[in-house]
Amino acid sequence: MASLARKSEIPEPAEHSPSPTPKRAIYGFVLYLLSYVGFGFFLFWALLPDEWLHSIGITYLPHRIWIFLGPFLFVAAIAVVLLLYMLYNYLKTPDLDSLDYLTDCHQKIGPPVLEGLSPLADMSISDVNRLLYHKKKI
Repeated sequence: MASLARKSEIPEPAEHSPSPTPKRAIYGFVLYLLSYVGFGFFLFWALLPDEWLHSIGITYLPHRIWIFLGPFLFVAAIAVVLLLYMLYNYLKTPDLDSLDYLTDCHQKIGPPVLEGLSPLADMSISDVNRLLYHKKKI
């Protein structure tokens, strides 16, 4: 009969692991519920007249212009972040004639082999060009 593993025998996942854990599941469920509750309060504030809110004792509320400005600013902030991300990638991309596209610090160039199989290594771009584009004279 197989013995059941005790809780102390079950290894804890690594701290930075993306695997689901009960703790993360609880946090995700609470955030899910809070997002719906927050959206409900937003709709409650946006759709009910001020007189009804004052009659139930809610008097300290933001100005009604934020009903439109809040979501607009949220979407505008997402658009600005995406634009800045694209601009950052554009600025970090090397020019097309840069040697960064051809070599890096992890390159292992082997001896040039003109016939047969070469050992497992990178080939320099000059050897590749010589093999592909060099026309032999007949």
